[in-house]
Amino acid sequence: MFVELNNLLNTTPDRAEQGKLTLLCDAKTDGSFLVHHFLSFYLKANCKVCFVALFQSFSHYNIVGQKLGVNLTVARERGQLVFLEGLKSAVDVFFQTQEEPHPLQFLREANAGNLKPLFEFVREALKPVDSGEARWTYPVLLVDDLSVLLSLGMGAVAVLDFIHYCRATVCWELKGNMVILVHDSGDVEDEENDILLNGVSHQSHLILRAEGLATGFCRDVHGQLRILWRRPSQPTAQRDQSLTYQYKIQDKSVSFFAKGMSPAVL
Repeated sequence: MFVELNNLLNTTPDRAEQGKLTLLCDAKTDGSFLVHHFLSFYLKANCKVCFVALFQSFSHYNIVGQKLGVNLTVARERGQLVFLEGLKSAVDVFFQTQEEPHPLQFLREANAGNLKPLFEFVREALKPVDSGEARWTYPVLLVDDLSVLLSLGMGAVAVLDFIHYCRATVCWELKGNMVILVHDSGDVEDEENDILLNGVSHQSHLILRAEGLATGFCRDVHGQLRILWRRPSQPTAQRDQSLTYQYKIQDKSVSFFAKGMSPAVL
């Protein structure tokens, strides 16, 4: 995890809020560093994590995770991490006989209807285990990247239904957290993706939006991060609070600074 980002969000693994939905969004840049941050953050917080990885392989997340101080292989073996590798599972759906519905069963259906098998997978992965003492602090669902489901033929409404049921189970019933990455298509006209992004935004308590620089590539500044805290229960004047920082991604960390305050400029 990135300590500087924790400082900006005023949180640490041992005092993170529960029952929250965090939206990660990237526009004209790669926001995957945010996914790696929250994955390592919740593993270090001793949470039970269900990771629906639709964009990269397990080995990719594991290599980056080791740079951030977590070992995904060990976490999976000890039962802390349940990992759905979408790239590999998609092949299994077509070429292996399944006794039970596969989480990505909709890939075999002529008309992709709903994501109920995927929701059942998440619920089964994060359900409490009846034991003498609680082994994990609370459950966490992490999805990278939700926009991929649109590319695979699902409609935005069906994907939003999936998020709604996951939120009802993970955030409300189990008092856990959700972290969802949605890609912003930007200038490209993509109505389904816009519906999905807006729908998840309205349900989110925290939005982290990584954006590319309007001026283009820069060696010392890789982009800017907009942080929006949404508090629906607060009065209108106090409901939303936002901050904007620029950042530079390094090998094992990310540096954040105010706009125009890059060490290379000063």
